[in-house]
Amino acid sequence: MSKTEIKARAGEGLSPAQEVAEAMTGFVTEFKGFQADLQTKLQQTEERLTMLDRKNMTAARPPLAGGVDQGAPHQKAFNAYVRSGDDDGLRGLELDGKSLSTAVNSDGGYLVDPATSESVNSVLNATASIRSIASVVNVEATSYDVLVDHGDIGSGWATETSNLTETDTPTIDRITIPLHELSALPKASQRLLDDSAFDIEGWLAGRIADKFSRAEAASFINGDGVDKPKGFLAHTSVDNDVWTWGNLGYVPTGADGSVTAESIIELVYALGATYRANASFVMNSKTAGLVRKLKDNDGRFLWTDGLAAGQPAVLMGYPVLIAEDMPDATTGADSIAFGDFAAGYTVAERPDLRILRDPFSAKPHVLFYATKRVGGDVSDFAAIKLLKFATA
Repeated sequence: MSKTEIKARAGEGLSPAQEVAEAMTGFVTEFKGFQADLQTKLQQTEERLTMLDRKNMTAARPPLAGGVDQGAPHQKAFNAYVRSGDDDGLRGLELDGKSLSTAVNSDGGYLVDPATSESVNSVLNATASIRSIASVVNVEATSYDVLVDHGDIGSGWATETSNLTETDTPTIDRITIPLHELSALPKASQRLLDDSAFDIEGWLAGRIADKFSRAEAASFINGDGVDKPKGFLAHTSVDNDVWTWGNLGYVPTGADGSVTAESIIELVYALGATYRANASFVMNSKTAGLVRKLKDNDGRFLWTDGLAAGQPAVLMGYPVLIAEDMPDATTGADSIAFGDFAAGYTVAERPDLRILRDPFSAKPHVLFYATKRVGGDVSDFAAIKLLKFATA
């Protein structure tokens, strides 16, 4: 209210208190109007921003018919490297450490893209190998230690007033499993690589997996431990009646180069009860052909085929793994193994698979040097028993 208005009010006979009250009322009314206008403008602004956000989301949304391929950047970069040796895409990608590495190893090579690596691993795990029933661990070091407690701490009964006596100390054994380098060297012509219709990732995965799976399967059974895993048959076998730690116990069939139903039963019960619950038979196809003819004293076959596709056959209630690297049923051969391989054999490996492209060594072909590190050895000598095709 201006001075002129105040003077006019004073001329009307209003007291100073009434003038102040009337002025405050006018101020409050004007402030409420201003506040209402401000809220209206803020609401309009918020609605406008919401509409802009919806338009942006609609414009950025991919077509419903197209799926989001999160591995596409990795696959495109890896595909370019394999086909032409162009590694710019690999070096420029910001990658998850679990999928692909942009760093070059000291010996050269890149980690395989996720799709190819998973294809190789699935074939390795599905193949008829000890790997499918053994304990498989991933490590980042150059070796893996297994600690085995094959002694008892001792125990005793006590009363409230009697003195306690000291019990025996358990014996801990350390088994070191070194990792060895497994390699494959498939090759393809540059003309084939230039053909965009050629599935280079699938071809590499198939060739590498075939080579690795066959090499691993053989080593896990018969490997000597020199630059390769040590197979369980590479360890000394002794008669189970005189078995000691560090050796594998065997049960003789009682006939040279032949097998009987009684020897199969004896083999099963030569294994400790704690291991039998998770035990499996391991033999090759020729030996399986002999065993599936065996009958018990009541004329029933010991061998039973799987009830559904993909299920293993069953021998005396235990699954059978057909591993072609097991020895044939000849005189003196340890042709059948029975045990808890999850406890008895450990496969240690690094989870990465690396590939190095070499276009120079085999012109006009391009070589692909694929490597992985894997090791294996017996981790519990009491968990595996052998059936020797001999009289003693």
